[in-house]
Amino acid sequence: MILAEGGPPALEAVLLWGGAITVVSGLLAGLWRLGRGVVRTAHRMNEFMDDWYGEPARAGVPARPGVLERVAGMESRLGRMEHELHPNAGGSLRDAVDEANRRLTHLCPDPDTPDRRPPAGS
Repeated sequence: MILAEGGPPALEAVLLWGGAITVVSGLLAGLWRLGRGVVRTAHRMNEFMDDWYGEPARAGVPARPGVLERVAGMESRLGRMEHELHPNAGGSLRDAVDEANRRLTHLCPDPDTPDRRPPAGS
């Protein structure tokens, strides 16, 4: 950038250095913001990985299981509850629900069920 002929050389130097400082400052500020974003993202990824894989116990802090260990624990608990969903010799939850339904049907019969409808000619 050159000023019109006859301008003071000191003004040209000030404008040149001012522009250079502004450009360098802008680049540094942009790099600073980019660096902060990268550091924040890296920190979040580190937290995610700690949650995913879990953390071993350390002094005063119990161990935290990872996601895959938690899923395996849920699968084993579901396997233990599986027997409650099928009828057996009367000890499952399914047997208890079936017995309650049978008693309720006996106490409060539904008149619209096929076996309780009045004969067609009455």
